[in-house]
Amino acid sequence: MRTQVAIIGAGPAGLFLGHVLTRAGIDNVILERRDASRVLARIRAGVLEAGSADLLRKHGIGARMDAEGLPHDGFSLAFGGRRLRVDLRGLAGASVVVYGQTEITRDLMEARAASGARTVYGAEDVAIEGFEGDAPAVTWREGGVVRRIGCDYVCACDGFHGVGRASAPRATLREHGRAYPFGWLGVLVDAPPADHELLYARHERGFALCSMRSATRSRYYVQVPEGERAQDWSDARFFDELRRRLPDDVAERVTPAPSLEKSVAPLRSFVAEPMRFGRLFLAGDAAHIVPPTGAKGLNLALGDVHYLSEALIARIRDGDETGIDGYSAKALARVWRAERFSWRMTGLMHEFPDETPFERRMKDAEFAELEASRAARAALAENYVGAPL
Repeated sequence: MRTQVAIIGAGPAGLFLGHVLTRAGIDNVILERRDASRVLARIRAGVLEAGSADLLRKHGIGARMDAEGLPHDGFSLAFGGRRLRVDLRGLAGASVVVYGQTEITRDLMEARAASGARTVYGAEDVAIEGFEGDAPAVTWREGGVVRRIGCDYVCACDGFHGVGRASAPRATLREHGRAYPFGWLGVLVDAPPADHELLYARHERGFALCSMRSATRSRYYVQVPEGERAQDWSDARFFDELRRRLPDDVAERVTPAPSLEKSVAPLRSFVAEPMRFGRLFLAGDAAHIVPPTGAKGLNLALGDVHYLSEALIARIRDGDETGIDGYSAKALARVWRAERFSWRMTGLMHEFPDETPFERRMKDAEFAELEASRAARAALAENYVGAPL
């Protein structure tokens, strides 16, 4: 078998890359170790930057997002009994769209099925070879049989634990990261949201977030210590803790309901440099992870795909290597900006176990600066709606 581009991973990054390349007439195959139902079952991000929403529209994947997504012109921060709304539209001239990653994945799966492009689910023991030369290939095991496909380029969109980054030469790969001493316990429920916009709350008991997936489905989070298990939290315990951390008026509007999904997500900041190794490219979580506080993970993945697809199309169609040569530097500039924002938001809004009284007062001062300064709020808003692509 042979294809022009082999894509590893059928999450949003891999599917979106495959979709853009297929529309450009470039043959590609996607390999995914899980089955399609398990890919769709993952509950992940739900906030799209303005640029990400425009990207989906540009490539014909925005119709259901525009029909069912929830445009938000702002969000709120609650801090020590005070509350501040950040006016995204007024401060940054743009909005975000609340539309679940699961729904984006579904839209991309349906578009790929309609295109006839090939996706291999259940591809086990994937290995990449020859990417430092001119004839890369990918092997995998499918139904007990080892298969191989030659290609011109390999794009690893297979997440933090995938084979893509693990295959990169140790001599040239640089990894930077920080693991945080807590996680987010998240619950998805069929109940109206407690607030009409996202609310990020800092409390002495820990961080909390009120989010939503639709007008009738809510997504809530509370900060929990590292190592906490979701099964140790009953629904009643979760909602009691959530209400303690929210402003009184919001807590009163929280509607407890049976959890549809409950899980603990660890928090980490991570960047791998570079994002290109010969004919192997990294994109999305394979190259970087951000804490979810800044709502940047999915948006960074879509941005990577935007840069990478343009580079591959220029190379394969026109023989222009400028884009693929500059891909890593261009993507990483945007990645580090988002990493800084997510790191700052995480530090501001969470309780750290070893936090000193001085550090708490610094956070109080930073929130006071946001209250007092329009310029400070504008900088926050500009980062939240996302850097231009």
